[in-house]
Formats: sequence, structure tokens, C-alpha cells
Amino acid sequence: MTIATTYAEFGSREARGVSPAYERLSLAVARDDELLDLIGTLPPAKQQPNLLFGVVRLLGGPVEDPAAFHDYVLENWAVIADEVVDRATQTNEAGRCALLLPVLARLPQPLALLEVGASAGLCLYPDRYAYRYDDQPLGAGEPVLDCALTGTEPPARLPEVVWRAGLDLNPLDVTVPADLAWLDATIWPEHAHRRARLRAAAAVVAADPPLLVRGDLVDDLPALAAQAPAGATLVVFHTSVLYQVPAPRQAAFAELVRGLPGHWIANEAPEVLPYDGLPAEPGDGFHNVLALDGRPLAWTRGHGQSMAWFG
Repeated sequence: MTIATTYAEFGSREARGVSPAYERLSLAVARDDELLDLIGTLPPAKQQPNLLFGVVRLLGGPVEDPAAFHDYVLENWAVIADEVVDRATQTNEAGRCALLLPVLARLPQPLALLEVGASAGLCLYPDRYAYRYDDQPLGAGEPVLDCALTGTEPPARLPEVVWRAGLDLNPLDVTVPADLAWLDATIWPEHAHRRARLRAAAAVVAADPPLLVRGDLVDDLPALAAQAPAGATLVVFHTSVLYQVPAPRQAAFAELVRGLPGHWIANEAPEVLPYDGLPAEPGDGFHNVLALDGRPLAWTRGHGQSMAWFG
């Protein structure tokens, strides 16, 4: 896939109907030979739209106006390129807990949660957030995670979590202002509600920090999983992470996680983790597939805003 195609598809599939600014910007970059040539000098894993746009936002550059973005990137490319190479897309969207909850609530309690690609660990607290599935509330406090749910009943209880740990190549700390600024920069321009949700979730995490380990999803997963307490159901999970992992490592991870005790929850794009016999996607827009132990259960939207259960 060419860089131009990657940006065009990001705009037309992922950003359309979700972020007009990023839809407009992605489609403009896809037609901009000067920008495409610059992006082509980056390592392939660092050419993704989310990463470039997030870095420009972090540096205070414009992402609402494609012409201004073009000029800013050309004028500041050396600084932008250094930041892009040093960083990874670490969108830590607490709203994805609304997608995990219907599965977590049905597993044998209590739970030991281990997130792969945990970033700052905001998705390790599904028991601490409040939810609203359509008009049905669950839990109390902030943030309140809204999710439109079809195909199954909303969960009736919150899970009981007795241990939570995260594994990441570059774990972030919500108490460090620079780390929180990067998490904020990965949120799409119009999404003020997600920025507010980030701050509320960060306060929950800061009050009771998880175990976050710097490490590789294959090499270091068994040792961390072995730390889960006896008597708790181990749940290894990840959301929108594996697309950043080379295909051979994806396969090695899938083989490894299937052999661990407990359960495996994946929420990834269907081209990243393919499944046979998936039903048609529910309408337009980009969807991931939520799966338990390799069995697909639901179509989900990227920020947790909706899920269509079919499992």
C-alpha cells in the first residue's frame, strides 16, 4: 500500500463522520507530493497519519487547515521528523472500556487484568468508571463512558479487579505533564469530550497507579503474566495495538497468548486479526472486531462509542 493510499483510506474510512478536520487533512496529504516525499523518508512504521498529526498538534502546529499544515510541516520538518521517530501512537482511550465490559462482566471473578500496549494504563480501570449504554447507567463517578450497544443486553455489574498490569515499549505516566500532553495530542481535534474524559480517567489512574512494565509483547509477556495472583482469572487484552506490530510478531504473540492460562480479549481491525465468517459491518465507518479467545463477538467503533454484538 502506498503512503498516499494509507492517508486516503484513513480519511475516507477512519476519520469520515468522526473528525471532519482529520478527514479533510488526510485526503489533502494523500494528494500532496511534497508532503508524501517527506513522509516517505520516515521508517515505514512511523508513516501513519495518527502519529504525524499528533506530533504536529503536540508542537502547536495547525491541523484544521490543510494549506497551513503543508506550510508548517515543510518549515519544521527536522523537528517534526525527530519527534515522529521518537514516539508511537499511544492513544489511551478510556472509552474502550465500554467495549470490554460486556465480556469482562461475564468471566469468572475476580479478575487479574494485563493489557498489552497499555500506554498509560487508562483501560486497566473498567471497574472504576461509570457507563451509559444508551439510556441505561451502570456505576458511579467520573468519567461516564457512553456506548450505543446493539445485539445484547448491557452488563448488569462491574467486574471485580484485584490486579492490574500493563506492558508497553514506552509506558507513559499520567502524573508527568509531558506524557499527559502527548496523550492529549493523540486525541482528534474536535473531540473535546474525549479530552475531558482523558483528564477524568487520568485522575483515577493517578490515585491508584497500575503496574506498568517496559517490555515487548512476546518476550516479556510470560514473566508479567506469571505475577498475576492465584485465585484470579487472568485476562490479557489489547485494543488497536497490533497494527503497529510486524506480522511475524503478531503471529508469535497470538500463539503465545493462546497458551497462557485465563482468557484473551482482542479488539483489533479485521485485517490485523482476521476471522472467518464475519457478518457485514453495521453501516459506514471504520470498525474493529472484539473477540474472546479467538472467537469474534462484536463490531466496535474505535473510541468505544458503539458496538454491535453478533457473538
